[in-house]
Amino acid sequence: MNRIICVIGPTAVGKSEMGIAIAKKVNGEIISGDAFQFYRGLDIGTAKLKSNEWQGIKHHLIDILDPNDSMSVADYQKIVRAKIDELHKKGIVPIIVGGSGLYIQAVLYDYRFNGEKREDDSDLAKLANGELWQLLNSIAPEIAEITDHQNRRRLLRAISIARSDGDAFDGLGKNKYYENFELIGLEMPREKLYQAIEARVDLMFEMGLVSEVKGLYDAKVNGQSTVAIGYKELYQYFDKVRSLEETISLIKQQTRRFAKRQMTWFKNQMDAKWYTVDKTNFQAVVDQVLADI
Repeated sequence: MNRIICVIGPTAVGKSEMGIAIAKKVNGEIISGDAFQFYRGLDIGTAKLKSNEWQGIKHHLIDILDPNDSMSVADYQKIVRAKIDELHKKGIVPIIVGGSGLYIQAVLYDYRFNGEKREDDSDLAKLANGELWQLLNSIAPEIAEITDHQNRRRLLRAISIARSDGDAFDGLGKNKYYENFELIGLEMPREKLYQAIEARVDLMFEMGLVSEVKGLYDAKVNGQSTVAIGYKELYQYFDKVRSLEETISLIKQQTRRFAKRQMTWFKNQMDAKWYTVDKTNFQAVVDQVLADI
């Protein structure tokens, strides 16, 4: 039986570490399911593990794009399905790890992209761009994060993809593309998760996030990559929109909100087996997951 294992959950919950632990047990390799870890130069702000932190486990789809490039859901689906086939032929278990739920779902389920454009549906035509973005944010937060709030055509296209309602997809994506895949979800009590998020953001700034983003800003990088949380706020800081203190506070707030939206989406859209993480004893949940797989 060709297995596929997925580790999902909100930001800062410990997915990367769990993926490595699983890979060691099952002879697996990691495929990134994070929409921003594809980009070279976006390291600190995406919490990307350094290669010396992979513990000997090969990782795929890390640093495969320049920051001005883009990766659509359809692109991701095609690349990852090919990688899964490649790993299965070698007897290796693919382990998809990340928080970009729609990207992962498009791989696992029978989503068929036809590339057609949409016109304003009757229920969308009356909505302002801000309202369209809020709708998109409610159904696919990871897509909302990389969609221009003011670009109506892109907003409508993204909503079409997120809804899977016929024009963006030939199929509705409700049927499994693979027969055998396991969904492992990691969660934390909200207060504990928010504490972990705030600690992570503080650490990112200690590690040099400002310098990392300044390099992109000075290079005039403006694309899908730099709308990620942390990057877009620091771009505004460099434009003197707000102070650094206000920027750090905003990044924490936006990350908390994003994590909440991620959990809502995962719980509604993906039938995972959920494990509660205690960061003071992360090994306990690792042991529990390894015993179950």
